[in-house]
Amino acid sequence: MPWLELSLVVRTDQQPSAEEALDELGALSITLQDADAETPDEQAIFEPGVGELPLWPTITLNALFDAGTDRRGLIETLSELLSWLEPEQVVFRDVADQDWERAWMDQFKPMSFGRRLWIYPWNIEPPEDNDLVVVRLDPGLAFGSGTHPTTALCLEWLDGLSLGGKTVIDYGCGSGILAIAALKLGAASAVGIDNDPQALIASADNAQRNGVANKLAVFEPGAGNMASADIFIANILAGPLGALAPTFAALAKPGAPFAISGILAGQQEELLQRYAEWFDELQVDTREDWVRISGRRRV
Repeated sequence: MPWLELSLVVRTDQQPSAEEALDELGALSITLQDADAETPDEQAIFEPGVGELPLWPTITLNALFDAGTDRRGLIETLSELLSWLEPEQVVFRDVADQDWERAWMDQFKPMSFGRRLWIYPWNIEPPEDNDLVVVRLDPGLAFGSGTHPTTALCLEWLDGLSLGGKTVIDYGCGSGILAIAALKLGAASAVGIDNDPQALIASADNAQRNGVANKLAVFEPGAGNMASADIFIANILAGPLGALAPTFAALAKPGAPFAISGILAGQQEELLQRYAEWFDELQVDTREDWVRISGRRRV
């Protein structure tokens, strides 16, 4: 199927807010390029690796949307989210169908998180080592490969928990990477929640490939009567994290560890105040310009 590509040239300091805005608009994928490169296609980054944020002075963000997405609506909403944006900065291009998953695979290498958790792409065989916990991933167009700092923060948090026999809710599951990692680390069952049907398909598919499909259920928000979980994690955006705090509190059992991320540095104080109503032992951890808040549901 064809796609609609939105391109936007920004300064390095504008990149985090622009990428967050495009995520909020529902971009299926976001690639980064050196805006001044003579051959930019050779320098595309499908999702920057940990510690590998580009040092280019100007960056081209290419966001992929469904072909039928309203172009004028995208520009108007982007202008509301980004006060510095001029409509002339936005360029659209119709893109023929490509094997986006395979192109992504060329950028993705094995990565470790915490003491024993590893994320491997399907094109690289992991070593035979019983001490390693390996998640094999092919996320397709759904976000979440472990390379983004927020995903890395969440994976490291999960690796540090005792998950044996526990139930887990992963809100904003994307590729399913967090829920699947929790299951591979010993959780008894997990629920993935996402408002993007593509994410639910990718999560179920990745769970099948990792041999944990019978332990993972996926739902759209509000679907069915969902029981509260022993562990709760959400990696979305600061705005929804604030709005959904009461929902998250209801989905976490008393005493349950929780973690939220997708938070830009500077956004954490408001969320700390918001979550203090229901959660204790609040702690902030950072990586690059991103923040994770963790704690425990009040008993």
